[in-house]
Amino acid sequence: SFSFKKGIPEDPSGNGGGYVFDCRVMDNPGRYEEYRSLTGLDREVIEFLEAKGEIDCFLDSCHSLVDAAVGNYLNRGFHSLMVSYGCTGGQHRSVYSAQHTAEHIKERFPQVRVLLCHREQGIEETL
Repeated sequence: SFSFKKGIPEDPSGNGGGYVFDCRVMDNPGRYEEYRSLTGLDREVIEFLEAKGEIDCFLDSCHSLVDAAVGNYLNRGFHSLMVSYGCTGGQHRSVYSAQHTAEHIKERFPQVRVLLCHREQGIEETL
């Protein structure tokens, strides 16, 4: 996840490319005082984003593209695909989306090592 204000992340594999999804099409929890200090990992923000249902539709579309690419990459012996989610501050919508996509990939393709980075939050983990 990242903030568009700070630029699209570089691909550490050196291959370039991948997917960059823009989460700014959805309502921004950061515009509401009660969510400003929280992130897309916090229950309150998750409930806010899921209440309208638009994030589910958005992620279903993203996951269709990503699933096809991961399957194709595995069949062709490729080892790196970067999937990025950006929003205004890199704190709410993009964090939620990146987290859910990482979990989705790990569940659907258990053989894949998923490196998850919430750049603006300083969080990195391997699933």
